[in-house]
This record gives sequence, C-alpha cells and structure tokens, in this order.
Amino acid sequence: MPAARRTPRAAGLSPAAAAPARLRVGVIGAGRVGAVLGAALAAAGHDVVAAAGLSSASAERAARLLPGTPLLHADEVVAASDLVVLAVPDDTLPGLVAGLAETGAWRRGQLTFHTSGAHGLAVLAPAQLEGVLPLALHPAMTFTGAPEDVDRLVGAPFGVTSRPEHRAVAETLVLEMGGEPFYVAEEDRGLYHAALVTGANHLVTLVAEAADLLRTAGVEDPARVLTPLLTAALDNGLRRGDRGLTGPVSRGDVGTVANHLETLNDRAPASVAAYVAMAQRTTERALGSGRLKRHEAAPLLDLLYDAADTSSAR
Repeated sequence: MPAARRTPRAAGLSPAAAAPARLRVGVIGAGRVGAVLGAALAAAGHDVVAAAGLSSASAERAARLLPGTPLLHADEVVAASDLVVLAVPDDTLPGLVAGLAETGAWRRGQLTFHTSGAHGLAVLAPAQLEGVLPLALHPAMTFTGAPEDVDRLVGAPFGVTSRPEHRAVAETLVLEMGGEPFYVAEEDRGLYHAALVTGANHLVTLVAEAADLLRTAGVEDPARVLTPLLTAALDNGLRRGDRGLTGPVSRGDVGTVANHLETLNDRAPASVAAYVAMAQRTTERALGSGRLKRHEAAPLLDLLYDAADTSSAR
C-alpha cells in the first residue's frame, strides 16, 4: 500500500469543500472494480458500510474483499453512505443515477464517483441537482476481482474528471486508494476511453489471434514464442511510437504481405479482415511518420484496399 495517504482535509480544502476525514462508503456494483475500490478505501481508513450486487459472484467477491459488509438494495446503500461508489457497466449508469434521483435517494452533501471511463460528469447530473458532489474517477487498470487487485492499485493511473473546485477532493480520493490521478476534460472523456479500449482490449484480441494462428501452424506453445517478441514490441511502441514499427509493412515488402493474405485466405480465412485492417493502418502510420515513402506505401495500400473489398464482398 502507499507509504502515506492523505485525506481531503489534509489536501488543504476549505471546510465547505472538504469531505470528512472518515467517510461512510457505499459501493453499488460489487463487481471486479467496485469491490476492489471499496477494499482500498477501507484500507485508507474509511468505513465501507454497505454494498449492492446482483450476482452470486458479486456476493462472493464482497464477502472476500469487503468482509462483514451487508448487501443491500441500491437506494439503501445510498441512504447509509456519505460517499457512494458507482461501479456499474457504462450502459447501466445513466438509468441508475436517474432512478435513484427519482426515488429521492440522493441527499445534499453526499459525494459520489463513478468508475466509468466512457462517461464524465454529465451522467451524474440528476444527483448533482440534489446537492451531491459529482466525480468521475476511472482506474486505467484491468481487474480480476482477486485480492491482489488492491495491490495493483498502487501507482495505477486514474482518469479524473471534476469541476475545478472539486478537483482536490477527487485527486485526494485517488491518492487514498493508492492511485495516481491525471485530469481528463469532460469533452475528452469519450476519446480517452476509446484510446484505452484500443490499447487494452484490442491488444488482447491481437495476442489471442496471433496465438491461434501459431497453433494452426503447429506451434504447441504459442506463449513461449510470443512472449519475448510481444514484450519487445510493446516496449518499442511505448518508448518510440511509430519509430518502433518493424516487419514487412514498415519495409514496404508487398510480396510478403501478398503471401500472408494468400496463406490466411487458405488456412485461416476468418483472420483476413483483421490482418487487412491492421496492415492498412500500419501502412498509413508508417507513411505519416516517414518510415515509408509514398512510392513505397502506394502498392501496399492498393493491395490491401483490394483485399478489403474482396473480404467485404464475401
């Protein structure tokens, strides 16, 4: 856990803006994220007084990470809490916030934060109209719901969106959970989330795709082959950006790419569209960064556009 945790008062807030040093915390959505953040807040000295979760997995997770915390209905969780953590799916969040407002569950002076990367503060407007301080705190981290996830929060980046006068409260809560806050403007929230999904979710798909192709090629242990290669590629991409590109596309090897497409059409036709899409974008980025000259990129793009048309026509 972090060596030192700060409370909102310790962050130098005025009494009107500051939260109590010890908060009664309620967690709505005791899933992989909510239960872990609740455990982190408990470790910071707050009292997790109630949680809500619909599935048996949520109940088991709450029992493991939030021992002794009663599972209640969402409105009961809000009624018991000073700080309400909303850790529910993106599409569920607007209806939940509005529904709690319609039932009169929110009360003036409460704090709430949601963990959705896709939403900013607008989704919390029904609560804010009732006098609730709204925050958007998104941990840019993957969660399994296991106890070790609490340790993974240490130093994890959190995308913070808040009103300017509430920013110190938001950042302090993140620090208390062990994370490192960085600010994301309300209007940039959607692009921010799309970037993370592109990097994390699509990366897993690409790795799994590559592993499946290796198995088809007779490689019994794809991870053994891919681990050093992908580790180096990730490091190159993070440190060097487009300058870290390697492989036939970055060299303009049209013949190799054409052979790949022929092989994939024969051995793994379901993988053709993904290969073409990624090769197109890689060619465009190689061209934009100067890795390829226009006369080198043109035949590659012609090949890939033709392949895309053929694939979509099937």
